[in-house]
Amino acid sequence: QVQLVESGGGLVQAGGSLRLSCAASGDTICISDMGWYREAPGKERELVATFAIDGGSSSANSVKGRFTISRDNAKDTLFLQMDNLKPEDTAVYYCYAEGNLCLIPNYKYWGQGTQVTVAS
Repeated sequence: QVQLVESGGGLVQAGGSLRLSCAASGDTICISDMGWYREAPGKERELVATFAIDGGSSSANSVKGRFTISRDNAKDTLFLQMDNLKPEDTAVYYCYAEGNLCLIPNYKYWGQGTQVTVAS
């Protein structure tokens, strides 16, 4: 099992920045890919960015050039640096991890979510 705890959300003015963190615990040796989703009111959950075990990363077109995903494997922590935030980035942000290395393949473990609110 893997447990995930997000932090770093909050209220920020448009154009501002926030840095989200996601600390993993439990069977962290099993974690392969990690990433962030977000869910805004009335909208489907959207994939924001991913970080693979081989170091490869990707991000949604809506956040390219503004959000940067990174990972500290030594500390089992995932980050999402969000710059030039826009009101449409307002959502609950969820961290996930896949334990493909020794747990159920392609099963996602989820954090509790952290609220990001961008005021115009």
